[in-house]
Amino acid sequence: MSTDGSNDELLELLGQERVRQVLAATSREPLSAKELSDECDVALSTIYRRAEEMVAHDLLVERTQIEPDGSHHSVFVANIDHLDIDVDGGTIDVNVHIREDAAQRFSRIWSDIREL
Repeated sequence: MSTDGSNDELLELLGQERVRQVLAATSREPLSAKELSDECDVALSTIYRRAEEMVAHDLLVERTQIEPDGSHHSVFVANIDHLDIDVDGGTIDVNVHIREDAAQRFSRIWSDIREL
């Protein structure tokens, strides 16, 4: 079997139950680390460790949420639409399809056009 290191890391990360719980929860709505800790029934320190790994692999993004009273805190949001895992010719390839908002989509399309 032949895979590259980033594929191995991503598959290993997705193999962790807590990572899958965080990904599922943040796909519904943005959640703070505390809310994730409560929902996943796991220590806050574990949530921060998993979230850091997930952000590094583009599975999760951290955003600042501003409250009506002016206070703010970080929330995490799932950053993927779907994953493709292809097994072919002795290799395993993992493709992460990142969510794009309208501005990101426009920028990507414009960049693609300029490269033509």
